Amino acid sequence: MASRICMVVHAYYPVGEPRVQREAEALVDREYEVDVLCLRRPGEPAQERSNGVAVYRLPVHRHKGKGLVIQLLEYIAFLLLASWKLARLHLRRHYLVVQVHTPPDFLVFSACLPKLQGSKVILDIHDVMPEFFAARTGQTLNSLPVRILQLQERLSCAFSDHVITVTDLWRETLISRGLPPEKCSVVMNVADNQIFHPIPPETVPSHSNGFHLIYHGNITHRYGLDILIKAFALARKTVPDLKLTIHGHGDYLPELQQLVSEMGLQTCVHFSTQLLPLHELPSLILRANAGIVPYRRDIFTDGILPTKLMEYAALSMPVIAAKTTAIKTYFDENMVEFFEPGNVEELKECIVRLYRDRERCQRLARAISRFSQHHSWNQQRQAYINLINQLTSEQTNGRDCEGS
Repeated sequence: MASRICMVVHAYYPVGEPRVQREAEALVDREYEVDVLCLRRPGEPAQERSNGVAVYRLPVHRHKGKGLVIQLLEYIAFLLLASWKLARLHLRRHYLVVQVHTPPDFLVFSACLPKLQGSKVILDIHDVMPEFFAARTGQTLNSLPVRILQLQERLSCAFSDHVITVTDLWRETLISRGLPPEKCSVVMNVADNQIFHPIPPETVPSHSNGFHLIYHGNITHRYGLDILIKAFALARKTVPDLKLTIHGHGDYLPELQQLVSEMGLQTCVHFSTQLLPLHELPSLILRANAGIVPYRRDIFTDGILPTKLMEYAALSMPVIAAKTTAIKTYFDENMVEFFEPGNVEELKECIVRLYRDRERCQRLARAISRFSQHHSWNQQRQAYINLINQLTSEQTNGRDCEGS
């Protein structure tokens, strides 16, 4: 019998969810058959194959910026459709493992039928929902809505056979809320080193055409892009030939565009909103001299290890980053140019410093590559494959015992 895996993700695939794509294609490389259930953009086919992965798109799409009630209804609609589609596929294909990616945590209950029939269920927690909600709404972890989210997190983890998360900090958070340590693993959301890898020194952009900064990823208030734009404007008073590219999508984009217009920065700040396949992203990033991670600090962002930072590291690129708990856990001052989160003046000074000190840029570029040496996707992929092999072996052995 073929070893079949199904992934469920409330996101678009493959563009928009690199972690799911990396894991799915890693399984295909190991001769697993992989199906993915995901959202569907207008005009996308309901079903297709992508690099060996069978993609099933459900008639739900994102409603970002429409409020929490609309988002909850969107989650529920996707849960119901995914449950129905997964049950039908499982009756025909008999999945050994179902891996459900969050948010939301309760999407894991779409795997009820496969679990009842013996499939192993993995909950892959990309973001911890209680902290995410508390930061978004300004509530404390002791507030009633957040306690409700903690309850659904515990129930979702209890339903799962195993839980994966993205950093040791989030793992410790989950364990502190009652998850057994042996039931939780870390698969870091590091860059794929087949796609993100250092470039020869002679191809690194020079300062001769100005100093070019880049941010790529989700465009939302908590990621501090207004702080970046204000610091950038101050830095240009000292260093006129600065340029900034902001690549991505998000509900905060109109406000940022208005801020750039109000500050008269339209000629030097470029918004790139085209959706790019993952393999095209390095060429965009490498047009710049340095990457920026300008996150605000709150109960959620303080525990995030940004994927964009790990992609800059894999490219051996100098980085200016907010000194949050998660970032300083994995990176030090020799690897990253740090500033205090939310401090416009400090961020401005970091930009000017890197512009003026090319040797500092080079030292940071060399040192940051140490992160990728210790936390490469090759290592993370092997740990992930080992976990899947273990679960599929347990599931297969269980069936053999029942058959005997």
